[in-house]
Amino acid sequence: MSRKQIHLGAHFPGVNNTTVWADPRSGSQVDFASFEHLARTAEDARFDFFFLAEGLRLREHKGQVYELDVVGRPDTLPVLAALAAVTERLGLVGTINTTFNEPYELARQWATLDLLSGGRAAWNLVTSSDAFHGANFRRGGFLDHADRYRRAAEVVQVTRQLWDSWDADAVAAGETFLRPGGVRPFAHTGPQFDVRGTFGTPRGPQGHPVLFQAGDSADGREFAARDADVVFTAHSTVEAGQAFYADVKGRLAAHGRQRDDLKILPAVTVVLGDTEEEARDRARHIREQQVSGPTAIAFLEQVWGRDLTAHDPDGPLPAEDPDAGNVSITRGRVRHHRDPAALTRQWREQAEANGWSIRELVIQVGDRGGFVGTPESVAAEIDGAVQADACDGYILVPHLTPAGLDEFAARVVPLLQERGSFRADYTGPTLRDHLGLGPARPARRSGGGVGTDRGQVAR
Repeated sequence: MSRKQIHLGAHFPGVNNTTVWADPRSGSQVDFASFEHLARTAEDARFDFFFLAEGLRLREHKGQVYELDVVGRPDTLPVLAALAAVTERLGLVGTINTTFNEPYELARQWATLDLLSGGRAAWNLVTSSDAFHGANFRRGGFLDHADRYRRAAEVVQVTRQLWDSWDADAVAAGETFLRPGGVRPFAHTGPQFDVRGTFGTPRGPQGHPVLFQAGDSADGREFAARDADVVFTAHSTVEAGQAFYADVKGRLAAHGRQRDDLKILPAVTVVLGDTEEEARDRARHIREQQVSGPTAIAFLEQVWGRDLTAHDPDGPLPAEDPDAGNVSITRGRVRHHRDPAALTRQWREQAEANGWSIRELVIQVGDRGGFVGTPESVAAEIDGAVQADACDGYILVPHLTPAGLDEFAARVVPLLQERGSFRADYTGPTLRDHLGLGPARPARRSGGGVGTDRGQVAR
């Protein structure tokens, strides 16, 4: 019986304070050499794809640009286009927001990348209802939470219509002219967009670029089940992963899709050592480097809604209660807490029970899990989680730029290959080949004329 195959992605770190810049091996997050190093490492190890996140605005803390974050990032699409020239098979995944961009330009950009890369493009669809980011793009700055998913669904609908307006053989091999009828006008009228014309970019090798989606709300899960090819999730434990996996995969049939039409890939960190003890010591050292004293205080200020710089990060938690009304002390970072008073009570209980200082508490509660151990034990855990349907693979987030993936590629990947769970070589040229998705097919058309679409967006 063949084993379920593991899918692996390489996440280029940045726009966060996870990267350990104090490490002497740490390099630039903006030099192209850094992007190239991680991409080449991933391709040599036969990873499915390279993944690039997006930051639309520098984060602020107490009204100032937050200098403890890794800040600044070149535009996603030029970086991926440049990587297409120095790699041959590696998928190229970029994060581009659906809330602040128009379908025509998005369809053209991603179709172009798919053409330039020979069918390796993937678009990570994200939304934003955050007025802080939105102020860079639109008057009023935001859309309501429900409206952002309605807009995202219609963006996907329109971009697919544009990609499908070109036949795969609209330009015959060796020819320079369009085949008659190979390209049709498009027209779409819906709640968000009223557009019509002709699409100027040929259909890419994949038909449609692969669509990634990240979102854990009920709306996000339904959006993924309807429209995504890959879900980028934070459920990294086996139990949480199995619950998420069963829920999202269980939604596919309602949209006429099969179980393998959607891949679920959590983001994880990996710390290796020659022994389990050495790996745990290394992981502890990395967390201590990631959470400096000022970082710990800033983290607490987000929950307390107060200036806590007078407090010693190696001392006890603040005695004062949080200011629940001050929710904007940090802007530009996703908040996962909804009840500061309840959270501070919980943290005080944990700190008292374990004798933790502020910094020790932040190190503990900010730990997002991952794999820590010898190459053999990490390979066994990764393989076991995939075989148990906790996920279909992982997106690895290294703590060093750009060499943070090197050790995993050299020491863990060969063990996964020995288990028969990970490819020894690529079997096809496109990202859809790597993920086992198959090429996207054009939507069915009727009448052969203008494809008017009235924007029937699932709510």
